Amino acid sequence: MAMARRFTSSLLSQLCSTSCANRVMHSDAASGMRLPSSNVWMRRSGSDLRSCVASLKTSASYSGIIIDQEVQPDDNSKLAAENEIVSGVVSRVNESISEGTAGRLFAVVHVAGKQFKVTDGDLVVVQGHWPPVTGQQLRLQKVLMVGSADFTLLGRPVLEPGMASVEATVVEKSLSHTKTIFRKEKRQNYKRINFCRVPLTTLRINSVRLEKPIDCQT
Repeated sequence: MAMARRFTSSLLSQLCSTSCANRVMHSDAASGMRLPSSNVWMRRSGSDLRSCVASLKTSASYSGIIIDQEVQPDDNSKLAAENEIVSGVVSRVNESISEGTAGRLFAVVHVAGKQFKVTDGDLVVVQGHWPPVTGQQLRLQKVLMVGSADFTLLGRPVLEPGMASVEATVVEKSLSHTKTIFRKEKRQNYKRINFCRVPLTTLRINSVRLEKPIDCQT
């Protein structure tokens, strides 16, 4: 069995080295260069494949073949192209805002620790205690995003103050439905029942609009 394994491994190494040598000779014949026989022919050991790869690398280095590479553009030209694209997009967005063709706008606002996506006429329910009273007019300052069907403006993390305006009105102050909290520990004669109601504030979004054009530098 051991002799059969050694014979099989030696036969495989001979075939591998022979195929590598044939490939090298064909490639060298096409390029008009002939390698030394010491780098090509059989080396009956476990490193035949590595020696063939080394001979291929050596042949590539000796042949002096120039490989075509893609020419990378200059950094200044790339920056100029990016600035041109940005200025074109910003000009189209500003034109849409000035002409009023942006259509229905939406916004993502941060209110009482949570984010809400709103548009004109939406109702937003804020959970927890919040100081505004019923009928009070609010202007939501933390605007994270404003957009329409054609464009979207993202803040980092919020938009520049005065760029977007989201106005709302407090329409209701109420309490949530009653929640029953029941605790019991078996065999300990422990049982407790509590009730909880969370304050709720309902807002109606009056308008979402952009107040000024976009500045490309920002």
